[in-house]
Amino acid sequence: MNAFKQKNFSTKSGGKYIFQHPGVRTVSKINDSSKNKYGVVMEERLAEEILKHVVVDPKMKIDDFNNYSEYKEVINAAYAFISGQDQDGDEDGNQQEGSEG
Repeated sequence: MNAFKQKNFSTKSGGKYIFQHPGVRTVSKINDSSKNKYGVVMEERLAEEILKHVVVDPKMKIDDFNNYSEYKEVINAAYAFISGQDQDGDEDGNQQEGSEG
């Protein structure tokens, strides 16, 4: 598998995460599989897919979060990262090209 762009992310409460872009096809699959039959995004399903494919360190599941605000902050930031909504980077300026593969 090719190396994809990565980003370090820190939450307001000090949690540290590494996001990795999973590729355009996988982003498309995440979007498709996260919607119900009416096209409405289901939060739990989206979060499961983001945690499975985008948050690479630490590897987590929804139940691993201690509070909802941390969970929501991580999922929203990771989705913004893969959908190109934060191309300017975060406050930390920690976007980097992945070199592991």
